[in-house]
Amino acid sequence: MSRHMFLTLADDSWQRAHYAMVVAAGALSLGRDVTIFAGGRSVLALTPDWQKLQGAVMDSELEAQGIAGFDELRDAVLGFGATVMACETGLTMTGLVSEDLLEGVAVKGIVSFLELAGDNPVLAL
Repeated sequence: MSRHMFLTLADDSWQRAHYAMVVAAGALSLGRDVTIFAGGRSVLALTPDWQKLQGAVMDSELEAQGIAGFDELRDAVLGFGATVMACETGLTMTGLVSEDLLEGVAVKGIVSFLELAGDNPVLAL
């Protein structure tokens, strides 16, 4: 049986958020359970307007190169059943509220994420 994967994001880097979605989608495709916790300004990755992430590359630019865009990856991650959490403090930091997040994203604190992770390794991206 494969282990549950726990990922955290902490800043507003598009590159890190995109790669986290690549890793999560890959793990989900292999049948692993995945939980993502977005803290700080990384909560921007969980809104419809992810283009506010620093260094954002438009999906059309990636797709022209045969690379999955951010929307496609994020939709796959949510669609394949990943648990996705946005940090309460991150929402306050960015001036967002829970209604600004995508459907299926839970608002939680770091303690909830760590409690769920237990003794499992946490990959910080």
